[in-house]
Amino acid sequence: MIRKIGYSIGALALGFAAQVFSAYVIFFYVDVNKLPVYLAGTAMLIYAGWNAASHPLAGFLSDWTRSRRGRRRSYLAAALLPFGLVFYLLWVPPFLGLEQYKFLFAYFLLMICLFDGLYAVIGINWSSLFPEMFRSLKERLEVNSYRQTFGLLGLMFGLALPPLFYGVWGWGWLGALGGLAIMLGLLLVLFASGERQESGREKRLPLRQALKATLTNGSFLIFAAANFFVQFSLLTLLAAIPFFAKYVISANTQLVAVVLAAACCSAVIALFLWRLLAVRIGAKRVFLSALLLLAAVLQPLFLITSPGLILLDALLIGAALAGYLLAGDVLIAEIIDEDETRTGERREGAYFGTNTLISRLAAGLQAVGLSVVFVFCGYNPYVYTQPRGFETGLRLLIAGLPAAALLLGALIFLFWRPGRGAGPRAVRTK
Repeated sequence: MIRKIGYSIGALALGFAAQVFSAYVIFFYVDVNKLPVYLAGTAMLIYAGWNAASHPLAGFLSDWTRSRRGRRRSYLAAALLPFGLVFYLLWVPPFLGLEQYKFLFAYFLLMICLFDGLYAVIGINWSSLFPEMFRSLKERLEVNSYRQTFGLLGLMFGLALPPLFYGVWGWGWLGALGGLAIMLGLLLVLFASGERQESGREKRLPLRQALKATLTNGSFLIFAAANFFVQFSLLTLLAAIPFFAKYVISANTQLVAVVLAAACCSAVIALFLWRLLAVRIGAKRVFLSALLLLAAVLQPLFLITSPGLILLDALLIGAALAGYLLAGDVLIAEIIDEDETRTGERREGAYFGTNTLISRLAAGLQAVGLSVVFVFCGYNPYVYTQPRGFETGLRLLIAGLPAAALLLGALIFLFWRPGRGAGPRAVRTK
């Protein structure tokens, strides 16, 4: 149990780091340090390209590494201290945008790319340990319920704690204490983790063959295609929440925080219920059931405006989301097991990295969908009162498009079968 919890704490450390970064870094550099908005946007555009490449690159590099200390754990040990240090440096820029905006831009770009590169190295190698350390379906479901619980806690802490730190002590203390906490969490992961020694001595596929084996695996392609639409759904839902709160239900930030916290708490509880169900019916059926349930519980958002009903629906959304969170990584682990029978090696890094890349592409589709709806419905950022059609557009973004994407993802995933496309050496997993 100690090993399982220690490994799972990585989700808390990584979730906290990612959430603080995504929620506050633009505000800090633009509003606090006065970096011109166009330069911040340029840096984030470059960062997006680097972000898309860094995860599959880290995955393939990890798979190719040979080390007596373990290929995954070696990267965790090497990146742990630099990651905490970069997190600190991110919040203590030595330049001010009013007079030194060019230097601040260069510093901002360097720090966010270093942050993402180290995050990719740690995140991919930590994720890759999951299917290697935990081999049975029951054990994977148990550990993934812990991982997702800690991940949701990291999300809540990453949203709620930073204002307390920078509001009282300043941004530098946020970086220092946050970086220290992240390093301590990852240190626990390092001590709790283990690898099979034979995994580091297997014959490595050449890069071209490794890419081909990954991108021609039928099971993985079906899962990745389904997951693409799920990610599009979730990103669209999250992007629409602030606009929905302001223009449809006129909610303040406190109510939005309560609703999001309620959804997270509901998901934590539901994770353990989904786990019991998955032991009986399998990860695939839980994955499909969760997508269908999530599409269904989004539908009340077409009609309701009462804060009480919004809160109730958030509890249902969190509970449905938990099934997807639980089953997703378990299914990737099954695909990796299948791939080992075909290629003769463990290639967790390639699959987790490539899946992350495909998920990132969903952000592009989400941005296009959001822009099209806003333009079509006449959104004007300079006025508070929007055209009547804008409310309809927001309800489409928060309920209609996400539900349609979830149903499409579920339809694609119906064709998923263990062993599909794995070749004659594959064995079917239960």
